[in-house]
Amino acid sequence: MGLGDIADGIVRQVEAVGEGVNEALFEPVIRLGVTGLSRAGKTVFITSLVANLLDRARMAQLVPAAEGRILTAFLQPQPDDTVPRFDYEAHLAALTGPRPHWPEGTRAVSQLRLSFRVKPGGLLSGLRSPRTVHLDIVDYPGEWLLDLELLDKGYDDWSREVLGRIAARPMASEFLSAADKADGAGDFAEADAKALAAAFTRYLHGAREAGYSDCTPGRFLLPGEMEGSPALTFAPLPRPDGAARKSLWREMERRFEAYKAKVVKPFFHKHFRRIDRQVVLVDVLGAINAGPAQFDDLRRAMAEILKAFNPGRNAFLKQLLGMHRVERILFAATKADHLHHSQHRQLTEIMAAMMREARDRADFAGADTAAMSIAALRTTTEDTIDHAGRKLDCVRGTLEDSGRSAAFYPGALPEDPMRLIGPARDGADKWLDADYAVMRFAPAELRLKPGEGPPHIRLDRAADFLIGDRL
Repeated sequence: MGLGDIADGIVRQVEAVGEGVNEALFEPVIRLGVTGLSRAGKTVFITSLVANLLDRARMAQLVPAAEGRILTAFLQPQPDDTVPRFDYEAHLAALTGPRPHWPEGTRAVSQLRLSFRVKPGGLLSGLRSPRTVHLDIVDYPGEWLLDLELLDKGYDDWSREVLGRIAARPMASEFLSAADKADGAGDFAEADAKALAAAFTRYLHGAREAGYSDCTPGRFLLPGEMEGSPALTFAPLPRPDGAARKSLWREMERRFEAYKAKVVKPFFHKHFRRIDRQVVLVDVLGAINAGPAQFDDLRRAMAEILKAFNPGRNAFLKQLLGMHRVERILFAATKADHLHHSQHRQLTEIMAAMMREARDRADFAGADTAAMSIAALRTTTEDTIDHAGRKLDCVRGTLEDSGRSAAFYPGALPEDPMRLIGPARDGADKWLDADYAVMRFAPAELRLKPGEGPPHIRLDRAADFLIGDRL
C-alpha cells in the first residue's frame, strides 16, 4: 500500500467521523424498525407511510404536520451502502397504478431514508432556523426475530420442544415420520441431513400457510443467499442414547450452533441494535379466523419477538445490544379496513390484551408502548345491509380472487378480549359461540388529488406516536 492510499484512507475516516458528528449534533436521525410476521402488511405499511409523509393532506393527526412545522419532506440515498434499498417507487406504483395489486412482501432487510425540513416549535421558535431531521426506515422479516429464542437454547432442548409442539399438527406428519426413522447415533451422511432439512422446511411452509406463527428457524422460510448452506441444513431430532462425534445427531447439533453464531447474532448486531422506534404489525384478524390454536400461537410468538426489546437475563442479547434501548414501540393490528369502524375499538382492545405480557416486558425496560388498529391502505368502504331481519354493519370492496365487488360481514368481535384469549390458552379446537371470517380484498383504484397520499385508517396517529415528538 502506497502513501497515497494511506492518506486517502485517513481522509475517508476523518470524513466519516465528521459526518457522524454532524448527524448527532445538527441533523438528528430517527431509526424506525418495521417488523411483523408474514402477511401482516409490512411492505404496504412502509409504502403508504412514506407516501403520506411526502404528501401530508391525509395526516391531520400527525401533530407537526397539522401545525405546519414540516416544511418539506424528500427521499435521500440511504446511509448504509451494503443494505438493499426499500423499493418504494415500485411498491407505490403497484398500489396506485391503473391496475392496482399488492406488492411482493418482505424477504430480507431493506432500508429507506426520508428527510424532513422542520420548523422549530415552542417559545423560541422565531429565533431558531429550520433544521433537517432524517427518518431511516429499516424493514426486516418478523420470522428472523423469532430466532432470538434460539440464543438461550441448546440443540437438544430446541429439538425436544419443537418435536413436542408440532406432534399434533397434520402438516408435520411427513417430517415427524422421517425424524422418527433417522438414526441419530449413526454415521453422518450429507444426503440424510439434506433430506431431513428439506422435510422440516416443507413443514414450516405448511405451518405458516395454516396460520401458525412459531415457524423457526426463520431463515428456513426466507433463506436468501444462504439457501443450501450447512448452517441451514439441519432439523430437530430425538437425542439417541449415545452419539459419537461424527454421528448424524452431533453434526445436526454443530450446524444448529453455527446457525446461531453465523446467522442470528450477526443480524442483531448489524441491524437491530441501533433502532430507536419500532412498530410491530400483527394480523390479528387472520389469526382469529384461523382458529384458537393459531391465535394462541401468535400470542406466544409475539411475546418471544418482544424479548428482543428487553434483553433481561439474556446474556447473548445484552452483549449484542449494549445499553441501547428502543424508546417507543407500537403494536398495530393491521387490516382494520376489513371491519366496520364500529368494531375497531374491539380490535384494538384484543390487540392490547393479546400483547399484555410482551407490553409489560417492554414497559419494564422503559419503553413507551401503545396498541392501535390501523389500515395502512384502505381498500373498502362501509355499508349496512339487511340480513335475516336485522341490519349488519359491513365493509364493501373488490375481492382479490374474483375481482367482483362484495359486501362482507366478518362476525362480531367480543367486547371482552378474554372470550378469545381464554379458550385459545385452554386449547379449544374451535370458537364455540361465534364464527369469524376474513376476505382478501384487492387494492382499490385511487384518484388522488395533489398533496394527498393513499387513503388509510389511523396511519397519521401511528406516525405521530412513533416520530411526532422528534419532529
